[in-house]
Amino acid sequence: MQSPQTHAPDGSPRARGCGITLDGTPGPSNAITDVPGVEVGYRTIVSGDGPLVVGTGPVRTGVTTVLPLGRDGVGQSVPAGWSSLNGNGEMTGTAWLDEVGGLSLPLAITNTHAVGPVHRGIIDWALARHPGLGQGWLLPVVAETWDGYLNDLSGNHVGSFEVASALDSAAGGPLVEGSVGGGTGMSCYGFKGGTGTASRLVDVGGRTYTVGVLMQANFGSRRELVIAGRPVGRALLDDNPLEDSGWLAPPGAGSCITVVATDAPLLPGQCKALARRVSFGLARTGTTGSHFSGDLFLAFSASNVGALDSGIGDTVARSVPLRRLDFVPWGAIDPLYAGVVQAVEETVLNVLVAGRTMVGRDGHRSPGFPVERLPELLA
Repeated sequence: MQSPQTHAPDGSPRARGCGITLDGTPGPSNAITDVPGVEVGYRTIVSGDGPLVVGTGPVRTGVTTVLPLGRDGVGQSVPAGWSSLNGNGEMTGTAWLDEVGGLSLPLAITNTHAVGPVHRGIIDWALARHPGLGQGWLLPVVAETWDGYLNDLSGNHVGSFEVASALDSAAGGPLVEGSVGGGTGMSCYGFKGGTGTASRLVDVGGRTYTVGVLMQANFGSRRELVIAGRPVGRALLDDNPLEDSGWLAPPGAGSCITVVATDAPLLPGQCKALARRVSFGLARTGTTGSHFSGDLFLAFSASNVGALDSGIGDTVARSVPLRRLDFVPWGAIDPLYAGVVQAVEETVLNVLVAGRTMVGRDGHRSPGFPVERLPELLA
């Protein structure tokens, strides 16, 4: 039986299954869902072919949702922090994360022009399923990457229904990768990009914790690509329609959203520190961080549940009890940093290996990565 660490649910190989040598020990599913309680859901929208008609299609888009404590844990806070490698993009809710360091709602990743409808969709879903949340305020985290090369970007194809579908379908266990959810219309290093995930088991003071990563990859110039330390992109400059056409965006443009999860107990500032380490994992795959790529990262710790809640009741109560946070000592945090870097690198490669050639609006084509050439490229 094939392992989900090396093969996708449909039996196709992931990066490890293609013989790529990678550092670290993955969790059982090699996915962000290896962190207990974390659930991921997708809504994928693919329809139409031919010339672009705004509002009609062709459509190559969707939405990806992440629930830190699953559907039952919505409304309870977990420590969280965020970081920006390059701010040419959007991630809502970051001012509130900086203020209180707590994440209490599902987060979502979609296309650039769908941030508003997805934000509203999370609120609608949360209020419908958890009516008690209506007594306070809801500030969801929604992030985006640009899929206008393949998709009817301004066509308003992602709304509350699609968000609810993604949230209601969220589950743990092995995840589908590639052209799914918000990653449906994305490209990465000039190949078909999309959604990817990976995880690492790390030892901190004799205890084993999990670090999981989920990414919407839409970044990188073909020439930059590095796999397992080898600059393979230089040998793959043919069949590169996104860059060769010079269509709108320069090489390397697009954006990268990365979500890091762990069950290690952390402070919000430590979560922010984990989010900063995403950049090192991306760098291992070659990117130099294009100005036209919005690279925004969020990390949360599925621990200290409720300790950072900011409910209305707290502000009116005559006597508020003190709260406490457990956390890994700063001096012992390095294994978690290493886990982030290793999982991010593998996530990018999982995205590429999962990619299949896609044709979208106006016949624009994003070619799948030539997996069959890996033995030659890595020799």
